This record gives sequence, C-alpha cells and structure tokens, in this order.
Amino acid sequence: MSLKYTKDHEWVAVDGSVATVGITQHAQDALGDVVFVDLPEVGQGYAQGEVAGVVESVKAAADVYMPIAGEVTEVNEALRADPSLANSDPMGGGWFFKVKLTDAGQFDALMDATSYEKFSAEA
Repeated sequence: MSLKYTKDHEWVAVDGSVATVGITQHAQDALGDVVFVDLPEVGQGYAQGEVAGVVESVKAAADVYMPIAGEVTEVNEALRADPSLANSDPMGGGWFFKVKLTDAGQFDALMDATSYEKFSAEA
C-alpha cells in the first residue's frame, strides 16, 4: 500500500485500484473535536480538487477535497455514526471514503510523508 498527502491535509492510501481518503493528524489537530462529517454519495464521480465532503468541529467547518479523480465506491458509515473517529484514529478507523483510482499519475504527483511533514511545519 502506498500513502501520499495533499496540500489540503488529506491522506490517500492506494491498494491496487482503490484509494482510501481521510484527513491527516495535522488537520484534525487544527480542527479540534470533530462533531459532524458530510460524506459523498457512493457512485458519485469527482474530478481532482472538487469538494467531496465537509468536516465540522467545535472550532470550524472545512471542506474535504477529492485528492484524485475517481468514483466513490464506499463511505465510512462508522465515521458518520461517530465523527470523533476522525480525531481518535484519523489515519485508520477515521477514514472518510474510498475511490476507484482512474489516473495513477495524479496519485504519484501528491506529497510523500517527508514532503508533507515539511509542508505542514511551514503552514
């Protein structure tokens, strides 16, 4: 499995042709306690960069952007039922949705862990 990051503080893990998307530790730290998530509809296609959902916390609301073009194949119903998973396990059980990867080049262009850590430290 390969893991990459976006400038909008989403992580993307690709396993075969499926990409799992969530928010990073940095994002959940900035948001504070997550109280609501609006997830995309299964079957909906998105272009890279389109708003695919919303995460709301006690501090703010933030859009969740589609890091790569593709069709949503699954959403995390556990996260919808318990939004605090985005805080307690953002890189695991707090994932947001899965997408069928259509352009591997878009994934390859995202930041690796070292680049993302540097980017986050400067943000």
